[in-house]
Amino acid sequence: MATPKAFLLATLCCACFFGAVLAARELSDDSDMMARHKQWMAKYSRSYKDDAEKAQRFEVFKANVKFIESFNSAGNRKFWLGVNQFADLTNDEFRATKTNKGFNPNAVKLSTGFRYANVSTDALPQSVDWRTKGDVTPIKDQGQCGCCWAFSAVAAVEGIVKISTGKLISLSEQELVDCDVHGEDQGCNGGEMDDAFKFIINNGGLTTESNYPYTAQDGQCKAGSNSAATIKGYEDVPANDEASLMKAVANQPVSVAVDGGDMTFQFYSGGVMTGSCGTDLDHGIAAIGYGKTSDGTKYWLMKNSWGATWGENGFLRMEKDISDKKGMCGLAMQPSYPTE
Repeated sequence: MATPKAFLLATLCCACFFGAVLAARELSDDSDMMARHKQWMAKYSRSYKDDAEKAQRFEVFKANVKFIESFNSAGNRKFWLGVNQFADLTNDEFRATKTNKGFNPNAVKLSTGFRYANVSTDALPQSVDWRTKGDVTPIKDQGQCGCCWAFSAVAAVEGIVKISTGKLISLSEQELVDCDVHGEDQGCNGGEMDDAFKFIINNGGLTTESNYPYTAQDGQCKAGSNSAATIKGYEDVPANDEASLMKAVANQPVSVAVDGGDMTFQFYSGGVMTGSCGTDLDHGIAAIGYGKTSDGTKYWLMKNSWGATWGENGFLRMEKDISDKKGMCGLAMQPSYPTE
């Protein structure tokens, strides 16, 4: 029979052994994760100023990868996450650069008409994708400038101009960022799509992307830019009414505000986004269609402005007709569209 001393030694040895195994496993996991971080840095051309910053970013990367893998392994999800270009950003950092940076627009809105009010939902097509009609320009990337509002408004204007004229013209977000500065809009610090529409109307239109290229920062307004496309007005979709939003999207791309700041939005990679999310409207995107998956899940098709390496080649699907009248992530709260 082992003596108490011998038993204690055996227990300590076991503890030491298993502790060593765990430490070795952690080192191996860290080594694997470091290799993944290195590959990720190469893929997205990311570099850091020194070893201290690299070590800090590695810890953020590691935590994000674990979150993504835990989310994806949970099962019973209709969408999944991926290790994209935002994987070395904390969620707070992501919110600060990719959304409206805490901009608080004037909540008072004047009522507008809604030209699709009398359209019967029964007469609408079962699915719409404005990309298939050639009415959507390729995915753009707002970079480190919080001007999603400009990209959302431009996407809606590009759509209605193509529908009206037959010409798809890539228009300038930078003209909005630099020149739409005398109202509510604040360039890289945020803005609203309705105010962008107002500027375009008063400005006599927008010039082309090639004539006034995007720089991802606030700049001086270049006066005298020749307008390539115009709109006559804009209208708001009735708030908190996905049926009305469907009527509008069936007829043209629509600007939509959402709460785009949580981690599932940050790392969305594909599928139909479902579940709970906030309604703090801090991000502008464009609804360019709707449809239904093979399992019957109804969705909105959205165009984002975070580059083609995010989401489904830059696009997003969000669940449609949910029980909350505000819509998934608040998408039904403030939709609007330009008119020709």
